[in-house]
Amino acid sequence: MSAVNWHDVAVTSRNEQDEPHDEQRPPSSSAGALAAVALLEEVRGDLGAAALPLALPDVEQARRDAAGAVAQLDDYILPRYRRLDAPLLAVVGGSTGAGKSTLVNALVGHPVTRSGAIRPTTRQPILLHHPSEAAWFEGQRVLPSLSRIRGYVASSPVPASRAGAVPDAGAMSSLVLVADPAVPAGIAVLDAPDVDSISDDNRKLAAQLLAAADLWIFVTTANRYADAVPWKLLLDAASRDIMVAVVLDRVPPGAEREVSEDLRSLLDREGLDAAQLFMIPETTLDPLGMLPAGAVLPVRTWLGELAADAAGRSEIARRTLNGTVRALAGRVAAVAQAAREQEAAADNLEAAAVSAYHDAAGRILDATRDGALLRGEVLARWQDFVGTGEFFRALEQNVGRFRDRMGAFFRGEPPPAVRVEAAIETGLQAVIIDEAANAAEDTDQRWRTDPAGRQLLGTADLSGTTPGFEDRAAAEIRAWQEALMELIRTEGQGKRTQARWLSFGINGLGAALMIVVFSMTAGLTGLEVGVAGGTAVVGQRLLEAVFGEDAVRRMAEKAREDLHARCQRLLEEERQKFLTRLPERDERAPQTLAAHADALVRLADAA
Repeated sequence: MSAVNWHDVAVTSRNEQDEPHDEQRPPSSSAGALAAVALLEEVRGDLGAAALPLALPDVEQARRDAAGAVAQLDDYILPRYRRLDAPLLAVVGGSTGAGKSTLVNALVGHPVTRSGAIRPTTRQPILLHHPSEAAWFEGQRVLPSLSRIRGYVASSPVPASRAGAVPDAGAMSSLVLVADPAVPAGIAVLDAPDVDSISDDNRKLAAQLLAAADLWIFVTTANRYADAVPWKLLLDAASRDIMVAVVLDRVPPGAEREVSEDLRSLLDREGLDAAQLFMIPETTLDPLGMLPAGAVLPVRTWLGELAADAAGRSEIARRTLNGTVRALAGRVAAVAQAAREQEAAADNLEAAAVSAYHDAAGRILDATRDGALLRGEVLARWQDFVGTGEFFRALEQNVGRFRDRMGAFFRGEPPPAVRVEAAIETGLQAVIIDEAANAAEDTDQRWRTDPAGRQLLGTADLSGTTPGFEDRAAAEIRAWQEALMELIRTEGQGKRTQARWLSFGINGLGAALMIVVFSMTAGLTGLEVGVAGGTAVVGQRLLEAVFGEDAVRRMAEKAREDLHARCQRLLEEERQKFLTRLPERDERAPQTLAAHADALVRLADAA
């Protein structure tokens, strides 16, 4: 009998791997083999980069699928594809208390891994291999995310309750390597944690180890073989076409036939008719916690025969690898679909924000051309500027006769013109702020009705305008007014025209042009229609007298377009507070992943 002691061999993370050794290169230099490895590496990279950040239904499962696929590529598919001649990895898994560690100890003939009543017993996975095959496992060829700890066999016997590594939750990220001549060359045996452990980390590690297996030795008991958790993993094995051996432990005397027939029918029904079935009778362990040697002789013989058959091992490796690649294609296709759903959800959220702010820009534009801005303060300041209602009537009767009077009135750019500009700025600013706030509230509400939008917004309240928006709006309006004045200067470059607009004053003409820009009266009712209508006529007649009818129409249209463009820019900047919350996206990712899934199916078919 002997005990196992432990010392560190290497601690190598996935991001700190050495340069590839010979065993990491493809076993064949054929173009097909190299292309297959290149494809798998590309799939691994794109899966690792797949972003599924939005909180959509079933996204957690898609994230697990992506992470699991990446891990399986690293842990099993790529290492096995590179070296089909590497030893097979037989992972011993099963339910809590099923007797996995006791079986492993029995297979090598002495305690090497801890067993007992305390749960979970196996916290740190132990990989047993023949001494001549240590190089296959000491590097990061398989399970590269787990650091290595070297265990060695000591001479003094230790009971199974104290064998192996001391249970240590902090050692979950390491793999204990034990070289033991009792393990046949060609097959390594890995004692995994419980698949239904009370520890989340234990369950995740067990699933990772089983996904890295060439074959499974699944241990269950006569009274727990129908439990749901083990069967979920067995169904996964069926989907991978992996070789499975089911060890039915602690079978009561006289129940062998009944239990084995029921279990066999379950296996056949779930597509596992090729699974090997072994039974271990209920028996008393010896003082070291060991099963009688004869109890596991059929399992040991089966493993020995597999190890001795190089062609058979190669066939098992190819079969499992091919089935795993085919199953991987399904997982990649599922991730591709999830990525498409992410794209659609992000597009919907973006469209909601764009639509809300586009509608706001449209409402601002409507307000600038339906006469609505000619109410209240703007109308009062314009009337102060151009005179009384009698002035309007006189102008209607004989524009030419009053042109000199208007020129004298406007000459010297009196302060009332500036007050018109200020009133327009105030009124227009109020409209822009109000519509920006409406767009923000609309977008906020639409996002919060969507699970992905709610997640992106969190506790932030974006239903109003951002700080400083009022000042930015006012500055943009003033810039528009300055551009409008420059438009008048440019249009009045001719000497004759220049004399006219100089006689009226640049501010007076600017105020008149703003009034013409806002001259449509569809939004006014009652007395306002007549007043505002007269207001617009004064401005338009004045400008036509200076620049001509075509020039006035052209200037008004250009000024309106400039104002609309400036308002759009303001609102586009505002909506960024929503759009910047959307995750960065690779719009090609769904198509790329779907193409990978198809390529993996073709690779499996070719194999």
